[in-house]
Amino acid sequence: MDLQKAESLWMHLHWLIVLGQQGSYTAAAARLGVSKAAMSQRIAELERAVGVTLVRRTTRSMRLTEAGQQLVDQTREPFEQIAHSFLQAQDHAGEPRGLVRVTAPVALGRQQLLPRLVDFLLAHPSIRVEMELSDRLSSLATEGFDLAVRHAASPPDTHVAWRLCDTRSVLVASRAYLRRKGTPLAPPMLTEHDCLHYPRGQETNVWSFERRGGRARQAERVTVPIAGPLAANNSEALRDAAQAGLGIALLPDFSAQSGLQAGKLVEVLPDWQPTGAFADQIYAIRPYSLHIPRAVNLFVSHLRETLKAGFQLPPA
Repeated sequence: MDLQKAESLWMHLHWLIVLGQQGSYTAAAARLGVSKAAMSQRIAELERAVGVTLVRRTTRSMRLTEAGQQLVDQTREPFEQIAHSFLQAQDHAGEPRGLVRVTAPVALGRQQLLPRLVDFLLAHPSIRVEMELSDRLSSLATEGFDLAVRHAASPPDTHVAWRLCDTRSVLVASRAYLRRKGTPLAPPMLTEHDCLHYPRGQETNVWSFERRGGRARQAERVTVPIAGPLAANNSEALRDAAQAGLGIALLPDFSAQSGLQAGKLVEVLPDWQPTGAFADQIYAIRPYSLHIPRAVNLFVSHLRETLKAGFQLPPA
């Protein structure tokens, strides 16, 4: 193959790399902003040019052949360097611009992140933010996200992470429920109550607590089995059920905040800190790359500034 012919296929190689990263024609086409038919045509042209099959297709899936994977492995780094150089040049072009794709949990995104977006987008009119709210843990590398905002004990070593703020779990109920069922005075009394909980697969439903104010080595700890009429993998749903008087809910503070501030919820067992249910820090996480776009840096800086105080709760 002569040099001129090879140069005409550079874009085809880039599309093959994206196809390998995304794992499907549909996802790769969406990432590139092209049609699935155009994606398929480019790959077919590349296969004809090199004279070997690069992608194995079935009705349900696709995978790179050995030759296709070898081609991707050998060309990925140069293309990443080109992208790095382009983004560096773009970042020097005056006003910050670009698309920032973010994934975040539903409750955290709806209640805490989206309200903070308004000032950011007004201050940077050439930046766009695309936010996917899902409690499913997305793969940033394969799904094309620039950032994930997550509450986590510690970020993965393979990613760049910025700590945004601390968070804690809180036990809450409505006044109507507590009048009807009574107020538990110690964790073991929760066995007599309707507990609204976040399901953890096949694990036994238990809540663990540590008495606040004690020394770390001497802290009193207790774990109690719980049961109730509702389990949901979304803290916003549990909050709404608690506000409706259905039971006592264990929530992250960012989800309980609005109900506590409005007086729709009150804190239960304020002398005891729930442990192990939700992580105690919130991070912005990004796959490692040579260059972080200016728009992403600005967005993270905005989140760090507006979230640094954490989620203030009224006194119990």
